[in-house]
Amino acid sequence: MYPLTWISNAYKFFGPHEGVLFGKYDLLDRLPAYKVRPAGNRPPHKFETGTQNHEGIAGTLAAVDYLASISGDKGDRRQRLLSSMQRIQDYERGLVTHLVEGLRRIKGLRIYGITDPDRFDQRVPTVAFRIEGFSPRRIAESLGERGIFVWDGNYYALAVTERLEVEDKGGMVRVGLAHYNTIEEVDRLLEELHRLTQS
Repeated sequence: MYPLTWISNAYKFFGPHEGVLFGKYDLLDRLPAYKVRPAGNRPPHKFETGTQNHEGIAGTLAAVDYLASISGDKGDRRQRLLSSMQRIQDYERGLVTHLVEGLRRIKGLRIYGITDPDRFDQRVPTVAFRIEGFSPRRIAESLGERGIFVWDGNYYALAVTERLEVEDKGGMVRVGLAHYNTIEEVDRLLEELHRLTQS
């Protein structure tokens, strides 16, 4: 067992930039904390650096409640969250399958990561790619002009882009799908990429 079960930021699950630390009380109690002098010496107070971020806490709660609501099920929040996350995973797997299938039909396009549908349970619905003859920046700008927003570059994964030997070539284009995206949006992206590569 890890002493700290979870250190994360709520923006990773549609909330605000609000850090979250979860762990076993006795281990957190022994862990030294750099703290402001008036803060208490026991968890959770010793990890607080001053006035709490009340609006961030409210936003994080709203994000958790939103995710729990997706299931439409009854039961406690944990049960609803588990059901919601399964629904999201199933839906996003369909989206990324459709995206990868479409990307593989674009001439000169190379996908980085898992492309075998039988292994899609091992990947997230975020796809990175390059197209021969087009810089990632050019692709991102072209899509942006048409209201489709993607990232280009290294997305703070410098070690990955260096290892893949694409850092000096502008990195990659990254498309991130989520449960609120639609098949029609994926089709529109694919159409724009076809248009770009054929111009």
